[in-house]
Amino acid sequence: QVQLVESGGGLVQAGSSLRLSCAASRSVFSITALGWYRQALGKQRELVATISRGGSTNYADSVKGRFTISRDNANNTVYLQMNSLKPEDTAVYYCHAYIYTTDYWGQGTQVTVSS
Repeated sequence: QVQLVESGGGLVQAGSSLRLSCAASRSVFSITALGWYRQALGKQRELVATISRGGSTNYADSVKGRFTISRDNANNTVYLQMNSLKPEDTAVYYCHAYIYTTDYWGQGTQVTVSS
């Protein structure tokens, strides 16, 4: 079991950067996979980026080259560095952990990008 707490969201202008943080209640090194998802108003939740225990990363096509997921094992934290933000990146961003056969979610953090 794990608790996830996101932070770092906010209101920014297009072209700006934000870094989201997800603090986990247990060692992230032991977690099978960690990731970030987002859900825009009226839309389904979608994958943004994932990072495996081995460090392999995967990104949605819409964020490739702009977003970077990373993991700090010492501080049990996962980050999402978001650069060149666009209005279409506006959404609630959720941290996700997959442990064995169970999905865990944080409460979400709002990111709003104005044009």
